[in-house]
Amino acid sequence: MKNTYFFGYFPFITVVLFSLSFGLYCEIKLLDLFDSLGLYQGMLEFFSETGIKIALLVVMFLVFFMLFSALKLLLDTMVEMSLLLFSKDSEGTGLKSIRMGTIIYVVGATVSLVSTQSIMGLLVIFLLTNVAAFIYFVYKVSTNLSLLGLIGLIFFHIFIWSIFLLVVAYSVLKLYNSIINSLPI
Repeated sequence: MKNTYFFGYFPFITVVLFSLSFGLYCEIKLLDLFDSLGLYQGMLEFFSETGIKIALLVVMFLVFFMLFSALKLLLDTMVEMSLLLFSKDSEGTGLKSIRMGTIIYVVGATVSLVSTQSIMGLLVIFLLTNVAAFIYFVYKVSTNLSLLGLIGLIFFHIFIWSIFLLVVAYSVLKLYNSIINSLPI
């Protein structure tokens, strides 16, 4: 494709498809939870079954849309920062060469629609999509990197994402512990 802007909408499609996949999974689990808690029958008195399902799907879709949009923003920032720090390219050809990598994300997001019944399937597809896109990214920008720059770029991404995941996991654990400790048992 000659037009450099052709793949510009692929990140949006990716975020929408992954949000839909995870949103559908959460909708199913929330409906099961509401039913087991006895809330679902009470909800049916005020809303139709279809209305409840659509409302839950819209809410879950929006939650995941915001999450994946924020992750996309972080990823774009980290990619450009790593290229600034480690690349010899000052013209931006590295950024142009990685645009085709958005196809990997669209394919992964489309495949995730098949696995809306399994959280493990969704997580594995999401992880494999990110790993494949990262390998493609490293391959494409490696021509503008020295060996030391390539190693630095890889470790930069691994370090930043590891720190991010550890901070999120620690925060969730602290929140969970504070909620458990505040329960009157």
